[in-house]
Amino acid sequence: MSLFDSRPKFAVHVAQTDETFPCAGNESLLTGMVRLGRKGIPVGCVNGGCGVCKVRIVEGQIKALGPISRAHVTLDEENQGYTLACRVAPQTPVNLEVAGKLSKPFSKGRAESATASPSIQQQ
Repeated sequence: MSLFDSRPKFAVHVAQTDETFPCAGNESLLTGMVRLGRKGIPVGCVNGGCGVCKVRIVEGQIKALGPISRAHVTLDEENQGYTLACRVAPQTPVNLEVAGKLSKPFSKGRAESATASPSIQQQ
């Protein structure tokens, strides 16, 4: 990608964080957010396999960039506007809501305690 990205962009608004970021019409909503160092949509595997980036499109048009696993978004959910942010690109300005939690799936405290070596008692 060029330093001067001249691709047309669409505004993407994340309801829970009240943050808006530009996203090109040929990049995923998730890639646009991550590219700018934004937070809001949880990031997992970035290829549709984990379902962590599940969102509901409240307003706007999107296009699919690849298949969306029915294990993560059922047909009924898709009809209600749910999708995976890593598998769709905006075609107009988009307002979305994050379907899952807005925190990382593993907090720093848990990771440290899970990987910490057992304490050795001094005598």
